Amino acid sequence: MKRFFTLVLGALAMVAVALVSAFIAMRLAIHGREAVVPALTGLTVADASKLAAHQGLQLNLENRFYSTEVAAGHILAQDPAPGSRVRREWPIRVTESLGTQAVNIPDLTGESERAATVSVRRLSLDLGTVAHLSVPGAPDLVLTQTPTANSGGVDGPRVSLLVSDPAAAETPAYVMPSLIGLSYGAASARASMVGLHLVAASVPPATPPAVPTAPPLAAPPSENDLPAPTTGTVVAQTPLPGHRVQQGDAVHVTLSHPAAVASVSATMP
Repeated sequence: MKRFFTLVLGALAMVAVALVSAFIAMRLAIHGREAVVPALTGLTVADASKLAAHQGLQLNLENRFYSTEVAAGHILAQDPAPGSRVRREWPIRVTESLGTQAVNIPDLTGESERAATVSVRRLSLDLGTVAHLSVPGAPDLVLTQTPTANSGGVDGPRVSLLVSDPAAAETPAYVMPSLIGLSYGAASARASMVGLHLVAASVPPATPPAVPTAPPLAAPPSENDLPAPTTGTVVAQTPLPGHRVQQGDAVHVTLSHPAAVASVSATMP
């Protein structure tokens, strides 16, 4: 019996040793693929890159800012923070100091986009966002910039531009709405919302029943002599609903003639 217990204890001891060895091997394997992020702030970019590579990490230069505290060419900030544990080949994002601001921001307004870009590069500045604004009839010129010309105390060398873009200044197009059944005022309001204007004509009044009248003294005025109608209901339109129209287009509408109904009613017995 004593021999049996001895064998059992020996087997348990061997299992324990195996488990401890496996745990240690696993920890070594895990930590072998990890690295501790070094402190890079204040180092030159070249030295920071060497130190990161020695730890099995990569250095990514993401931004450059002016600083009165950190000399130009040195690391201003880093992410992750020093002492962090990361996987090997993990990128460390750093910001380079440009020292104190020594370059005046040029006045680029009025220049073409190409000329402004050349000016920015020539002064070792970074070109930021270039936005375009549709300006009908305007040439390709810089309308405004950020930072403004001769700015002091800016945080970085990036200059963003707003440029006029005549090629993008196309007249907006719309789908012609239906105006049929609307009064002249309502139709005019709906058309003006998309920059259209109405050209109205009225339906000729219905001929009332013949009644004895005195012969006319003069010929009635022609349709061209009549003023454009401003009352009545739209009974027809051109362009038709669903057609493509642009701002400034004319919409020809035909209005019902309220005087025609009144005239017919007045002559009925």
